[in-house]
Amino acid sequence: NISRNWGVEGDTADPAIIDVRFRAMRNFIATLAFSQGVPMISHGDEIARTQQGNNNAYCQDNETSWFDWSLDERQERLLAFTRRVIALRRAHPVFRRDEFLAGREAMGSGLPDVWWFRPDGRRMTRRDWQNGEARALGVFLNGEEIGRKTPEGERVLDDSFLLLLNAHHEPVTFTLPPRRFGARWAVELSTVEPERRDEGPSAAARDRAPVDARSLVLLRRA
Repeated sequence: NISRNWGVEGDTADPAIIDVRFRAMRNFIATLAFSQGVPMISHGDEIARTQQGNNNAYCQDNETSWFDWSLDERQERLLAFTRRVIALRRAHPVFRRDEFLAGREAMGSGLPDVWWFRPDGRRMTRRDWQNGEARALGVFLNGEEIGRKTPEGERVLDDSFLLLLNAHHEPVTFTLPPRRFGARWAVELSTVEPERRDEGPSAAARDRAPVDARSLVLLRRA
């Protein structure tokens, strides 16, 4: 298995290690929910269920495979975060497209359906995709290029989003895309501050947006 224990194998009382583990859980849940296709979340992931590293526990009728429904505060917060992410996905068809992303304009919005960019705000190149040392990237998802119609025959339109992903062990500062992608942006979700809810725009085009180590930030075009 490719796994990470963050410094201690198994249970720990170290709050720093527990924090980074729960942040990683939020990262995976959010990344999966905002990806195209059907998100396959394993029952129990939403409450930090663990089998203590045993990935073949189907034949064990004991604590290894049982569910413990008595949740502590961290598990309750993870459950609330998961519900919020699912609600975002259900509310925004831009995360639930019926066809593969093409990277080009088809509906006349003037922008492609998806645009991948580096932390410096420039478009990802073939060389960037082949860079094995890259640890951060951004994604623009265009809510005006969904290419689907309602049962009444009207175009499906949605908000547009920026997804900033930083898998590095240090913070990364992103430069937001130019104004044609969006003049103002508001933080919709952060895996570092799972309860954060911005009521208005917090960044403008070409602003510098810091993203904490090992975290994800979702911005909505205002």
